[in-house]
Amino acid sequence: MNYGSMNKRDLYSDEELKQLARFAKAMSHPTRLWILNYLESMSCCFTGELVDVLPIAQSTVSQHLKELKEAGLIQGEINPPRVKYCINKKNWQLAKKLFCEFLK
Repeated sequence: MNYGSMNKRDLYSDEELKQLARFAKAMSHPTRLWILNYLESMSCCFTGELVDVLPIAQSTVSQHLKELKEAGLIQGEINPPRVKYCINKKNWQLAKKLFCEFLK
């Protein structure tokens, strides 16, 4: 990939740029940002707890959780009939690092 003379390009490998884009896409919705902030302040929570505090349908909450999980920002553990979610600490730290470096 050649993007011309982008100085920041030299700071990242192709994989890091792809990961940064995945994180950015997952974080591109205000509800997902709220969910990340909420989960970061909690050790974990169940989908139903998020549905109780968000003014949106359970199916919409589930879709947002799916996007965040696919990006690797959160992880879920199935405890039938519920799913418990929490921040993926390793990837959350990576996202913070990549965004901080990018925004310098």
